[in-house]
Amino acid sequence: MANGTAAGGQLTTTTEVENFPGFPKGIMGQELMDNMRQQSERFGTEIITDTVAMLDLSSRPFRYSTEFSPDETHTADAIIVATGASARRLDLPGEAKYWQNGISACAVCDGALPIFRNKPLFVIGGGGPGPRGQQEGDEIRGGPDGLMTHVVVRDAATADKLDVVEANGLFYAVGHDPATALVKGQVAMDDEGYIKTTPGTTMTSVDGVFAAGDVQDKRYRQAITSAGTGCMAALEAERYLAEQEES
Repeated sequence: MANGTAAGGQLTTTTEVENFPGFPKGIMGQELMDNMRQQSERFGTEIITDTVAMLDLSSRPFRYSTEFSPDETHTADAIIVATGASARRLDLPGEAKYWQNGISACAVCDGALPIFRNKPLFVIGGGGPGPRGQQEGDEIRGGPDGLMTHVVVRDAATADKLDVVEANGLFYAVGHDPATALVKGQVAMDDEGYIKTTPGTTMTSVDGVFAAGDVQDKRYRQAITSAGTGCMAALEAERYLAEQEES
């Protein structure tokens, strides 16, 4: 498994995960991913801490190379693409400071956290591309505890400051960008760049290539649904390889 130099996906950038089954008191995102890594290694998974830079699906076996060793080509008989998607940001002043300390891109994932519970919250966008934030002034403000406390509201046309309102949470709903550049032009994708899979499966338009998680899911985008499609992809890849050996 090639997991890149920043392994673990979006869960490593979140704080407490409260909606993953089996953890009644919740678990930190980084800890959850570390546990998954240790479990996979216990069953013999070889994890490559490098990023796949080239993937050629035009012939079998499939060929790939990594960023650290671009001149060294490796082969694979089956591929599971689980590169995920990244939430779009607005680049508001204060955004980086209060990301996961008041700002989140997943209301479903984080809305029940104690820092948001029964507090005034704001939502920007409706799921698609949203407006860019103004690049002047303190758009997002916080308290001495490092948590967000207020948001500056400006006129979208003139950028004039209208008010400073209390807000302990700001949820972005301005869309995601699937990480599909590696397979662009090689497998079928929809208009937004998500990999198309055969309904009810993780099979892509290329035999032996499977897609799991947010890279093919723009509807649910939850850790548990990604884990579920990951299981599906593993089973389907195993079945595919067994069929290839028999033929």
